[in-house]
Amino acid sequence: MDPLSFLYIAASYLVGAIPFGLLLSRGRGVDIRSQGSKNIGATNVSRLLGKKLGALTLLCDIAKGFAPMFVVTRLLADPVTDAVVVGLCGAASILGHMFPVYLGFKGGKGVATGLGVFLFLAPGAVLPCLAVFVAAVGLSGFVSLGSLLASLAVIPGLLFLREPSWKIALASFVVLMIWAKHYRNIVRLLQGREKSWKKNTGGEKA
Repeated sequence: MDPLSFLYIAASYLVGAIPFGLLLSRGRGVDIRSQGSKNIGATNVSRLLGKKLGALTLLCDIAKGFAPMFVVTRLLADPVTDAVVVGLCGAASILGHMFPVYLGFKGGKGVATGLGVFLFLAPGAVLPCLAVFVAAVGLSGFVSLGSLLASLAVIPGLLFLREPSWKIALASFVVLMIWAKHYRNIVRLLQGREKSWKKNTGGEKA
């Protein structure tokens, strides 16, 4: 890769690292890192400050996965042969959200930003993931479970659509990172202590 490609990847990381949830919540006088689940993502923002601000956080986190790849494909001389750069930009934006340099590398769980990445790369594979998320959350009440299952569903979606191997490799990496960032949620799910949207009290926050 040429030096410009490394610049694109670094820029994607810095965009992904923008903590929109924290910035939006501070506008309301709240530091979400000290309340609720202390996570900077849309779920915690929604619980603490309402669904409208949570939805705005979600859209911003999706956009910071989508936008860097969209821009980079228009800057590269041949997006087809430079697919590895595009893929690394997507991975960098997700890692930026998970480990933001602006917040001492303590960030979110990467689900929304990963959604943005694959909305750009393979929107057809995202649709069943959204269906899995809605079904899982609707039946169980656990956003974390919906996120885990939805992220996992992207891989068979890519295989079904016969997407190139680099996209499947990127998806596998993203899924692994999302599951690793959800390890506390997984423990609470197994112990029956996870916070459910169907309950107003009890349990711990996701």
